[in-house]
Amino acid sequence: MMKNTIFLCALFLMGMVTTAMAQQVQDGPQITFEKEVHDYGKIKQGANGVVEFTFTNTGNAPLILSNAKGSCMCTVPSWPKEPIAPGKSATLKVKYDTKRVGAINKSVTITSNAVNEPTKVIRIKGYVEAPDESGAPVNKTGPAVRM
Repeated sequence: MMKNTIFLCALFLMGMVTTAMAQQVQDGPQITFEKEVHDYGKIKQGANGVVEFTFTNTGNAPLILSNAKGSCMCTVPSWPKEPIAPGKSATLKVKYDTKRVGAINKSVTITSNAVNEPTKVIRIKGYVEAPDESGAPVNKTGPAVRM
């Protein structure tokens, strides 16, 4: 009987500690993105390479983004400098320089005061296509028909 009582007391205390630790992790600002990867698919060379990532402060204190850095000079982020109130959303813009032809696989590293992810990485991917150099019309309907 005594062993059961000690076991139940220990189990109860573990539950209280776990609940208290979970509450501490949840207190403070939290960042949650609607999407973490943007796929341009195929995009033409010189096209507008700006994409927006919407995020929400799902915590209970103001969220502050202190930095956002692209993985190369061709990926330039801009982010809100003012605190994001709990429950509010904001947008981080990423501009990719589409002058370069070829595959896109870049990242942006975001630094904030979020308790759930103080360092967050979002990604862009896709492929920049070169324009048609010939200037000739392109037949997209199939082979020519002779009459």
